[in-house]
Amino acid sequence: MPGHEERVATRIANYRPAAFSEEVARFARTVVAEASPNNAERAKSLLWAVARLGAFAVSVGLDLDPGMLLHPSVIERFIATQGHTMSSAGRRTLRTNVRHIALRVAPGLQPRPTPLSRERSKSPYCETEIAAYLALADAQPSAARAVRASGLISLGAGAGLMGKDLRHVRGDHVVSRSGGVVVEVTGARPRVVPILSRYHERVVAAASFAGGGYVIGGHNPNRRNVTAGLVASLAGGIDLPPLDTGRLRATWLATVAAHLGLASFMAAAGITCSQRLGDIIATLEVCDEQRAVALLGAAP
Repeated sequence: MPGHEERVATRIANYRPAAFSEEVARFARTVVAEASPNNAERAKSLLWAVARLGAFAVSVGLDLDPGMLLHPSVIERFIATQGHTMSSAGRRTLRTNVRHIALRVAPGLQPRPTPLSRERSKSPYCETEIAAYLALADAQPSAARAVRASGLISLGAGAGLMGKDLRHVRGDHVVSRSGGVVVEVTGARPRVVPILSRYHERVVAAASFAGGGYVIGGHNPNRRNVTAGLVASLAGGIDLPPLDTGRLRATWLATVAAHLGLASFMAAAGITCSQRLGDIIATLEVCDEQRAVALLGAAP
């Protein structure tokens, strides 16, 4: 099995994107190799960011010269002109990746970024909308798709999982213990999340169906279209748009926050900034699993 550095080098050497010219791809390979990313997935993200920067440079007549393109003013011009079709989170990620490259390839150039707007929280689904999506999941043409769709909705609205956290959940990660049902989340932020009681039956059924496989299906959880394909299959019905996993997470957040009386606490404390709340939480101890299940899993 290839070693860590070999996997990174292979990912960079094999970069041949159909969306960009060979000249741009070669520029991206050269620059990212010099930056020495710490893993293959990071290399993939940096290659895409640098290739976009290179394509922008070609479109405005600039040479593919790292010393020129990684200058702060060029980076900011690139983000301002090319990022207008992206979400605010996408723009921030793109700029962060390009600046990361700049600090390693051209360390003498210190970017002076302009502020980018922050994304607001997505709107939670109401009870009727969740019921409609669950009914649509149950009506899928195959048992496999129905149980996977039900698992996706229940893990999103019942445990706040989305993205990699959701795609990586296997059937044996769902466990009945501590007086409820929990899901063991792996990855960058491993944790145990109590599942809201209303979704216990559906999550357990989806986990049982998956066994040692992934609850929402697929063989490679790093492929984003695993979730996208399942979500796309749920589009339909009158006034029922495609399911949004971000809104499912917002639904879980809103449900638990209401159950804990968070809004009343913040109003009484005069706290409006989440950073202040984060500073306070940093001084507190996290309760044990049994208490967490009783506190969070019982939210209505």
